[in-house]
Amino acid sequence: MSAPDAEALQALFTKPYGEAAPTEAQWRELYADDVHFTDPTQEKQGIKAYLEAQDGLIKRCDDVMLKASDLAISGNVAFIEWTMGLKIKGVEFVYPGASRLRFNDEGLITDHRDYFDFVGPTFGPVPLIGPFVRWMYGRFVT
Repeated sequence: MSAPDAEALQALFTKPYGEAAPTEAQWRELYADDVHFTDPTQEKQGIKAYLEAQDGLIKRCDDVMLKASDLAISGNVAFIEWTMGLKIKGVEFVYPGASRLRFNDEGLITDHRDYFDFVGPTFGPVPLIGPFVRWMYGRFVT
């Protein structure tokens, strides 16, 4: 079993605003055909469904940014910390998060799970809803 090198993962998880998203060929270089993907908003099975989800996000936004930071690889597992920015109708939503990646014997990503707070960054800036969301969060942490 061999995991992709750190540079390849960093490159895939890095997309400044205004630059093109990774191509299908770039995704397929690192992802297995049977990849399983989960995040707080969806669950997808297979590379086709994963690519459609990525393409759908790009199409729903005016622009997307992804900035990778810390990366750790141990055996067949990698964790990568990142910040994702989505610009939608003139508003920027910023999501700090992390991905856990599992690799198969060929070194391809077979399981990808994203961890991030979807609710706070999405609804926190919205008038009326934002104060309620912050109040709800406060109820759980105080």
